Amino acid sequence: MLKYFVSRMLMLIPMILIISFIVFIGLEFAPADPLTAMISPDQMSSMTLEDMEAMRESLGLNAPMLVRYGRWLVNLLKGDMGFSIVTGTPITNIISNLLPSTIKLTFAALLVSTFMGLLFGILSAIKSNSAIDYISSVLGVIGISMPEFFIGILALLAFAIRLRWFPAQGRTDVGLGAFGSIKYLVLPACSLGLVLAAALMRYTRNAMLDVLNKDYVKTARAKGLPEWKVYYKHAFRNSLMPISVLICLRLPMLIGGSVVIEQVFGYAGIGSRLLTAINAGDYQLVLVIVLLLSIVSLLASVFIDLLTALLDPRVRLGGDIGGAK
Repeated sequence: MLKYFVSRMLMLIPMILIISFIVFIGLEFAPADPLTAMISPDQMSSMTLEDMEAMRESLGLNAPMLVRYGRWLVNLLKGDMGFSIVTGTPITNIISNLLPSTIKLTFAALLVSTFMGLLFGILSAIKSNSAIDYISSVLGVIGISMPEFFIGILALLAFAIRLRWFPAQGRTDVGLGAFGSIKYLVLPACSLGLVLAAALMRYTRNAMLDVLNKDYVKTARAKGLPEWKVYYKHAFRNSLMPISVLICLRLPMLIGGSVVIEQVFGYAGIGSRLLTAINAGDYQLVLVIVLLLSIVSLLASVFIDLLTALLDPRVRLGGDIGGAK
């Protein structure tokens, strides 16, 4: 397992390099002066054109593209991401301030979707062809069909504006405890997680029903095992691997969906800052955030492979599904 883990992590290196090169090319074609991404706007306002040209030469901006890419990559590895063209704030500070809130929102949505999806999916499988199953199937189709922003708008109208149970906009941790700040997270997390919950519910139901028709489940029932043990030990545990892969596979989609949800709820995170940077033409910040989100998606993909290998040894051993002859 350790050898498989190391090999998968080593494969990330060329992928990240390729992504960083594509991001750098995007920066090259962006209609912005690369010098503005390296010095603060305050310093630039006191410089003449001759000073800027001399600095451009001293910084190597007139060097070939591959040379400049190498320097940019080294600075990026050192944590020097440059400055925001609009605000003059170091991008490192922007990322460090906003990334934790997006991570909190994403994992809260993942917890909500996992709990709701597994709960209703298992109930639908156990009570197959019952009223619970039919209602869950209808809700699942509705949840999959509606985009996150529409669910967010409905949540705002119902629970924030009409019922006033939760705040409609904003995010704050200042002066509030852990439970006090949760109220700003409930509506965005639920709106973002409902789509995944609907898909997970349908997938869990189908996986459970498929396992319940297996011969070893029928044998377990014939031995007189309690129904709860049959459902948990034989049905749910044997359908856990594809369900776990689906949950991890949706993690990058949750990160992408947070871009829209953060904008709907005015939630200060990486997603809303990305849209603001795009509208303002802050290309350096846009490309750094895109690179960061791409790396997170790669890490999620590797985590899926590792989880699959952990649950199924044939993956990491390169075994044949049909078994050895």
